[in-house]
Amino acid sequence: MSNAIEESLQTFADRAGDPAPLVYRRLFAARPDLEPLFVGDRTGAARGEMLSVVFETLMDMAAGGEARRHMIAAEVVNHDQLGVPGEVFADFFDLVAAVVRETLGPDWTPSMAEAWGDLLGRTRQLSVAG
Repeated sequence: MSNAIEESLQTFADRAGDPAPLVYRRLFAARPDLEPLFVGDRTGAARGEMLSVVFETLMDMAAGGEARRHMIAAEVVNHDQLGVPGEVFADFFDLVAAVVRETLGPDWTPSMAEAWGDLLGRTRQLSVAG
């Protein structure tokens, strides 16, 4: 599974350049109520850092790592204090996967779909349990 996730993210990075505008445009289109939470992020640095942590978390979990699992639980609590429920937190991982899949287009493979499906199931379980 780790190889399929890594391959998809590497191809995505090669094609997308800075992925933050793609991801956050999609997020704010789907959830305009979340955009005001980023009002202080004038340079996009917080969005970029958040997305970087998401990619690191996905890679760690795909490789069987445990450290990032605990980070998700902690971040669910942090985001809940900002008014972002666990389900919405989990939806962000799904949104990232959708942007990756769309960017890869015909290069999105069945093994990538399977690996992402498994990984997203685990992130959702951790997010809503947090």
